[in-house]
Amino acid sequence: MSLKPGSRWKSAVCDAEVVVVRASAQATALECGGHPMAAHGGEKPAGLILDPSRAEGIQVGKRYVDEDTGTEVLCSKAGAGSLSMEGRALQLRAAKQLPASD
Repeated sequence: MSLKPGSRWKSAVCDAEVVVVRASAQATALECGGHPMAAHGGEKPAGLILDPSRAEGIQVGKRYVDEDTGTEVLCSKAGAGSLSMEGRALQLRAAKQLPASD
């Protein structure tokens, strides 16, 4: 799987879709619901079901990051599966605190 900034991916087991914001130089496997994601223009593999242990869901407009590789994705369509990379769960990226405007 070649993750490049701007590339779009869709889940094989739910409605989730993401856009890669930042990618690492090393080859990685982006997963949703316990299964590898498919390129946006490609076909979804048939017969796969959502892994219940990976069914926390993702929210549209939120960024998810893998701390080990620095890979960051933006959710463009919500889904029931949770994101992971090589078995590690991606973490919801917290919003940056803006300075107070007094």
